Amino acid sequence: MATTVPGRRAPHRPLLAAVVLVGTVLAALLTAAGPASAHAALTGSNPADGAVVATAPKEVSLGFSEHIAMGDDSIRVLEPSGKRANAAKVRDTSAGGKVSYAVDLLPDLPNGTYTVAWRAVSADSHPISGAFTFSVGAPSATSVSLSDGEAGGGLVGVLYDVARYVAYAGFVLLVGAAAFVLLCWPRGASVRPVQRLVAYGWVALTVATLAMLMLRSPYTGSGRLADAFDLDGLQDVLETKTGTALVSRLLLLGVAALFVAVLFGAYAQRGRAAEPAGDDGADGDDDPGRERQKDLAFGLGVGGSVVATGIAATWALSEHASTGIQTGLAMPVDVLHLLAVAGWLGGLAALLTALHRAPSLDASAVRKFSRVAFVCVVVLAVTGLYQSWRQVGSWSALTGTDYGRLLIAKVVLVAALVAIARVSRRWTAQLAEAPDEAAETDEPLDTEEAEGTDAVGDPVRAAQLARQRAAMATVRRKKARDADPVRARLRRSVLIEAGVAVVVLAVTTVLTATEPGRTQEEAGRSPGASASASTGDGAPSGSSGPAEVEVPFDTGAANGKGTVRLTLGPARPGGNELHLWVAAADGKPLDAPEVRVSFTLQDKEIGPLPVTLAKVAPGHWSAGSVQIPMPGEWQVKVTVRTSDIDQTTVDEHVRIG
Repeated sequence: MATTVPGRRAPHRPLLAAVVLVGTVLAALLTAAGPASAHAALTGSNPADGAVVATAPKEVSLGFSEHIAMGDDSIRVLEPSGKRANAAKVRDTSAGGKVSYAVDLLPDLPNGTYTVAWRAVSADSHPISGAFTFSVGAPSATSVSLSDGEAGGGLVGVLYDVARYVAYAGFVLLVGAAAFVLLCWPRGASVRPVQRLVAYGWVALTVATLAMLMLRSPYTGSGRLADAFDLDGLQDVLETKTGTALVSRLLLLGVAALFVAVLFGAYAQRGRAAEPAGDDGADGDDDPGRERQKDLAFGLGVGGSVVATGIAATWALSEHASTGIQTGLAMPVDVLHLLAVAGWLGGLAALLTALHRAPSLDASAVRKFSRVAFVCVVVLAVTGLYQSWRQVGSWSALTGTDYGRLLIAKVVLVAALVAIARVSRRWTAQLAEAPDEAAETDEPLDTEEAEGTDAVGDPVRAAQLARQRAAMATVRRKKARDADPVRARLRRSVLIEAGVAVVVLAVTTVLTATEPGRTQEEAGRSPGASASASTGDGAPSGSSGPAEVEVPFDTGAANGKGTVRLTLGPARPGGNELHLWVAAADGKPLDAPEVRVSFTLQDKEIGPLPVTLAKVAPGHWSAGSVQIPMPGEWQVKVTVRTSDIDQTTVDEHVRIG
């Protein structure tokens, strides 16, 4: 219910102006959008898909729109008989801004049609895969049968996707319902249905996160459910960006459990102690107990905000916001977007629970939530507009890609939510004007009988009568609540609003797992595979991209020699994406204990500017947003430590701008 002042009719001109302004800004952003990427896309191959070559090539190479994580078995080349035709090792052959990977083929291969199947993990943590064929001599029949499913499909993919849905829903319930209690209805901390709602959210998010952590290895790899219990695979997951985010989320959920315990324990008890019988919470501000409750509420609000922000950041740091353009801005915007979703939809679920299950609900709580929801909707509109521009980028991508069409569906659903909220607003205004049923139904019952019992002095009988009076009072409040036509209409409108909100949440979850429109369009504009095959140089053709340097190093210790390769793109002032690989002398990835990078512009006496690296895979580090303030010939220094005492620093120059 995105409103602010119950009982006052919203002006139409400001609303129309806001709609026009949002539409104008969206048009400008989509028209002026530049290139970006999120999911990696295959941009070419050599040999090309469907190509017929006279003799068997020495290698098969694949080109991608961005750097990806590949294992030794990520590219498979199969003979017509289904026999493996390539060596197991995958080589990173990226050079000159072109991202490519290759595998060597075995000698003396027979003629016929060969199948190339590949699987990898893109920089935003989503698995990608594909397959194509080429022929040697002439096309032939092939016995190779590949699954039609994409990476992350099958039973493991279904379970992982379910866990993603449950995780988002749990976060919304946990954060939104707790915020509803603290900001709108403190008395709700003592209401059992609301307590269960928050507890269910915490349990759902915790179980889903554990499931995603266990399923991550087979989800991005073999696809076999049994591999969820492979400790080696789990160890590999923990070394990735996604694994780190999931573990961090579990740790934060441990802190959140303490927050929930205090909210429904000490905070609820102090609220009951500070609230006189029959008080609706509007008076008694000078009471010491109420002051202590306010202090505790402030502490819970600050601590809960920090924990909620941290949990939201675990999504921002491992998915779409962590790769592509403007990651330094995109990640905090994504956090705000998630918190606004939780505040609105989770608060809506708490309000619906209170309207249907709580004996009574203060009209002031509904008015307060109306204001909170309005703020959340404004934040959603602003952050959603930016995310739409960043992930879509053009009108053609908005209407011509799956991501764009899903985004349109989400916008329509949110607009429907706002329209339903306007209806709820009308009932909220009438509820505010109606007398509080608590004042009408909480009068003492059977006073004479209670006095007679007290006179007899039978404590057991007195306790029984007290329970009876409480039960009868609850029944009377429930009857009055259900008989109130205004409250009944409000319950129905909020129920419809909550139903649409569930669909919005589902579409949002699908969006996070869908290849963004920008990347889909870029893949479609990439040079064809046949063009890359015609070059004959073994590397797919593509446009120039990041700057690249490769420097040898020697720490002076045994096995201390190797090579550092660094790419920086787009090598312009502003945000850049950095990837760094360290290889041993034999060419294998060197998992160095420590690697540091810094940039210095010596003629302007700027720097050194250190770079915070994140480990992507053994021997591979990255940084999503390296800020280079101005163009020039920058010195990049790389420090590699191979043991506790052996390290060296090498440097090279890169041209920025």
